Amino acid sequence: MEDKYEEWVRNFKWDVPEYYSIADVVDKHAEDRSKVAVYWEDAEGNKGKMTYWELRDESNRFGNLLRSLGMKKGDRIMVIMPRIPEVFVSQIGSFKIGAIVVPCPDMLRARDIEYRANNCQAKTIIASVASTEEVDKVRDKIPVENYIIVGGEKDGWISYEKEVPRQSRHLEKEKLKSTDIMTINYTSGTTGEPKGVMHDHKWIYCLSKTNAVYWWNAKPNELLWATTSPGWAKWFWSPIGVALAIGASQLIYNGRFKPAKFLELMEKYRVNRLCATPTEYRMWAQEDLESYDLSDMKKFLSAGEALNREVIDRFYKAYGLLIYDGYGQTETTGLVCNYDGIKVKPGSMGKPMPGANIKLVDENGKEVPVGQVGQIAVPIDHPGLMVGYWNGKCLEELAVNGLYLTGDLARMDEDGYIWFEGRADDVIKSSGYRIGPFEVEDALVKHPAVVEAAVVASPDKIRGNIVKAFVVLAKGYEPSEKLIKELQEFVKQQTAPYKYPREIEFVDSLPKTISGKIRRVELRERERKRKLEMWAKEEQEKKE
Repeated sequence: MEDKYEEWVRNFKWDVPEYYSIADVVDKHAEDRSKVAVYWEDAEGNKGKMTYWELRDESNRFGNLLRSLGMKKGDRIMVIMPRIPEVFVSQIGSFKIGAIVVPCPDMLRARDIEYRANNCQAKTIIASVASTEEVDKVRDKIPVENYIIVGGEKDGWISYEKEVPRQSRHLEKEKLKSTDIMTINYTSGTTGEPKGVMHDHKWIYCLSKTNAVYWWNAKPNELLWATTSPGWAKWFWSPIGVALAIGASQLIYNGRFKPAKFLELMEKYRVNRLCATPTEYRMWAQEDLESYDLSDMKKFLSAGEALNREVIDRFYKAYGLLIYDGYGQTETTGLVCNYDGIKVKPGSMGKPMPGANIKLVDENGKEVPVGQVGQIAVPIDHPGLMVGYWNGKCLEELAVNGLYLTGDLARMDEDGYIWFEGRADDVIKSSGYRIGPFEVEDALVKHPAVVEAAVVASPDKIRGNIVKAFVVLAKGYEPSEKLIKELQEFVKQQTAPYKYPREIEFVDSLPKTISGKIRRVELRERERKRKLEMWAKEEQEKKE
């Protein structure tokens, strides 16, 4: 299989068509009237399904509604909805008229909505009932002309349920080039205001030729489930870029994450392939996995941050299946993954995907030797990369030596596997040492008391910074000084002793982006303020 991997890389060629749209692909799948596109369920027990045939007709009607409101090619449409079938209808319908979709998490507050609407100059907002209240708070501050409500009625809002059925199911679609802009995905915003990442329609084509084939290895006759929210790029990576792109069926669930409930859904719907976040896998690992019949499951996938070995081993023990890690960004397609058949090295992201041609480079864009840490970089001729940032620099302006620098640090071992080391700005400098947070976090979560951990720099008068760990405890464990010392000694046995966390704080949860990544920047800033206030108080006490 190793030879097969080399063959895939050697023979892979990008063959991007001049014209491409996922909307056209969906309509092609609709030729089979019985093919189910989406199974859905919510926390109240409501459930149903939508065929590709129904998705085609409903998205046509929605496209006609948008045109009746004056929307045209290139106009921006903000979609603020949870995991419901109408997300697919509104997005595909928007693409059919050439509009640009701006996906937004349904957890956004008024300030976030105001920022995005003004930044992208949105003309239409489509929102679920729950999100309309936040939108209404800023209506007088944004340029939006049309407000469409889904799941109810409200003054000043156009009713989705009333207006869409009135439209014709025949639509003259906009003929779209693969280079036409498709989406503006706002980054998670780990630092500063979120940036609007522009992707064109060939993004989905590239996802269907890489993620769907090499990472998911998904088939059209399977049921897939990606637990992601419609508000971030992973929605396009999997529910659209894999399931809709290849014509598979998929499950969506509109409800809060509860480990037991999600396992029940996997069993009930007989899910074949699942993609979830490391946090979800860590929570599932606390459950009685063997009590759930997941015999139809063929593959587990993980994305967001690297997953620790103990969780991988727990799932393998329960189901005889490995968890296959994958890596990419809002600005990219999948770049690295664990492939079916190759040896999985727990903790590694796997090997570069065919066509990715990634390099690990220093700050000047020069490639680093095997075994050394460098920044993951992608040649800017990769067709799945973003076009650039909305109201910001284009890809060519961002390039260093013809490369897009991801800001993520990694190293490659002698077998060609990539190991994640953290964000470039997350590296801790302490007493002359450079310490990557992930290695310390990985050591901590090996301890049975730890579910999750986040490691950041905490200012120190002597060392400059020390390693500080925020720890979420597993069931049955309580915070104590004894446990702190136990964890510190445990880390010293797992990695170089100078990396151990000199301070440990137990917390109920860790701050995260909507994409499930730990917001270390928030913890780092919290620590900085805490230390400054502590030192100021000490100085004041000395004076007194």
